[in-house]
Amino acid sequence: MPQELSIVQLLLNASWVVQAVVVLLGLVSIISWAAIIRKVFALKRVNSHNEDFEREFWSGANLNDLYAAAAQSARHGGPMERIFASGMREYQKLRERRITDNGSLLDGARRAMRASFQRELDALETNLSFLGTVGSVAPYVGLFGTVWGIMHAFTGLAALAQVTLATVAPGIAEALVATAIGLFAAIPAVVAYNRFATDIDRVANRMETFMEEFSNILQRNLGQQAPHATASGH
Repeated sequence: MPQELSIVQLLLNASWVVQAVVVLLGLVSIISWAAIIRKVFALKRVNSHNEDFEREFWSGANLNDLYAAAAQSARHGGPMERIFASGMREYQKLRERRITDNGSLLDGARRAMRASFQRELDALETNLSFLGTVGSVAPYVGLFGTVWGIMHAFTGLAALAQVTLATVAPGIAEALVATAIGLFAAIPAVVAYNRFATDIDRVANRMETFMEEFSNILQRNLGQQAPHATASGH
C-alpha cells in the first residue's frame, strides 16, 4: 500500500471530527476488551466456587458446619454459598425469636435467599449492559465519522477543476476507516454479550434450582428436627 494511503497517514490527514470519532471508538474498544477479559475470569471463578460448594453440600456435610464456614468466607466464597448462608441466617433468626409456624420459617428463608440471589445476579450482570451498548452504538458512531469524512472530502474536491480517482480515493478511504473501527469495536462486544448472557442464565438457573432444593430440605426438617441435620438425609 502506498504511503499516502496507509491507515496512519489517512487518519493524520483526516478532519478533526473523524479523528475524534476514531479515538473515541479506540478507547471504547479497549474498555470493552478489558470488560470481556474480566467477565471471562469472573464467570470461571463463579462456576468453580458453585461446583465446590455443591459438591460439599451434597456430600453429607452438617448444615450448621456449612453455614459457619460460609459465614466466615462470605467475601471469598461463591454466589451459591452466600445464598445458602442468607437462607440459613434468616431461618435461625426466626427460630431464635420463638417463631414456630412452619410456613413463616420457610417463607422467611426463601425471601432471604431470593434477595441474595438478586444481588448475586446483579453482580454477575455488571458490564453486560455496557457491552450491549457498545455492540449497538459503535457501528453508528463509526458511520457518523464516515459520513462526515465523505462530506469533508467532497467539499474539498469542489474547488478542483479536474477530479480523478487519485484525488477522491484518500478522502473516501479516511472516511471509511471510521466505519471499520466502529465494526471492530462492535463485533467482539456483541459476541461477548450474547455468550455472557447465556452463561449467566445458566448460572442463574443453577442457583434457582439449588434454592428450591434447599427449601425442600428445610421443609422436611421443619417439625422433625433442627436444621443441623446432614444434607445427605434428603
